[in-house]
Amino acid sequence: MSAKTISIIVLTVLVTVVLMKNMDEVDFWIFGTRSVPKLAVLGTMFFIGAVVGFLVGRPKKKYHDEGSETNDPSFEVKNPLDQNDNDYIN
Repeated sequence: MSAKTISIIVLTVLVTVVLMKNMDEVDFWIFGTRSVPKLAVLGTMFFIGAVVGFLVGRPKKKYHDEGSETNDPSFEVKNPLDQNDNDYIN
């Protein structure tokens, strides 16, 4: 198994243990005091953190701008054909 797989398994086990040990109800303010299980609060916060971590951690999309290549002085078009091949094609 790879290190990534092992770390995912360990993290899943730790989250499950923490959630199962916190089953009692607490007073939680959600626009008014409500009695909710700690399990729901912790599970929701973990889910929100995982989604935010995924969105922040993914690579940014690179947009290709055709005009920027022609304005770059270091950009050079390299022709893979030699002169004889070009003469034959033309």
